[in-house]
Amino acid sequence: MFLENFVLIGQQVLVLFILIAVGFACGKLGAITEHASKKMTDIVLYVVTPCVMINSFQREFSIELLGQVFLAAGIALGILVLSVLLTKLVFHDKDESRKKVLRFSVVFSNCGFMSLPLQNALLGDRGMFFGSIFVAIFNVVVWTYGLLDMSGDKKQLSAKRLATNPGILGFVAGMIIFVCGVQLPVFLAQPVKHLANLNTPLPMLIIGFYLSNAKIKRAFTDVGGYIAMALRLLVIPLGVLFALAPFGIDRNMLIAFVIACSAPTAATTTMFSTKFNRDVELSVGMVSASTLLSIVTMPLVVSLAYTVCPA
Repeated sequence: MFLENFVLIGQQVLVLFILIAVGFACGKLGAITEHASKKMTDIVLYVVTPCVMINSFQREFSIELLGQVFLAAGIALGILVLSVLLTKLVFHDKDESRKKVLRFSVVFSNCGFMSLPLQNALLGDRGMFFGSIFVAIFNVVVWTYGLLDMSGDKKQLSAKRLATNPGILGFVAGMIIFVCGVQLPVFLAQPVKHLANLNTPLPMLIIGFYLSNAKIKRAFTDVGGYIAMALRLLVIPLGVLFALAPFGIDRNMLIAFVIACSAPTAATTTMFSTKFNRDVELSVGMVSASTLLSIVTMPLVVSLAYTVCPA
């Protein structure tokens, strides 16, 4: 059973990495430039991600499903809070810049770019539904705690910045549509769906481009980097799996969250490191190295989740 699940899930992860390889090649050949990658990222963040959220919430309203939304949001928040506490216990480096990068790289996974496509491939709309909830909570935490911890400046916190985050706006719009029982007319629903479908190829091309310019040596020559990657790719997702499995929560929710937690370090790590003058070289190494390692760790972890929680 485990081997069958591993092969099936490995194939889906391989599909994503082939797309990443295309982005890598385009980066090396100059077909994708730094400017183009930034514009593509803007398209994903400001257009594709909100469409993913809205498309995920295009389903019939029920009190039971609404309860699952609140349960999923609470569990997602709990996972991130416990991840923060774990990093505070593990990392006590005197180098403040290095410590903040390592902590951030463990807490925040690439749950949007890497996880949503896999959740969709393995679990369908139901997986995307719960994955979107995780991404919404991720956005709240990364733009509050994450921003404050990386910057060390409370003035960086902005209600306006949080309220205008495209992921959160998309989630709120999707929730309103869901709660009000609104079904978008076909002439709106189809474009939203087509744009949401771009959430698989575009992010993979972007990740590939950045890998083509990345120096990953730092992550593999830093003991703290190995510890951080082990926590990010194995300890946290396995902890989520075995902590939640006994409670009999919705199988799709559990597996979707395990996928979100098994994703590599978020690219936001490098963005914040650059903005607040932290250890940028280490952040680039963590994002790149964890992404490469995840081609092995994600199938292993998710296959185990399927074995522990059979259909």
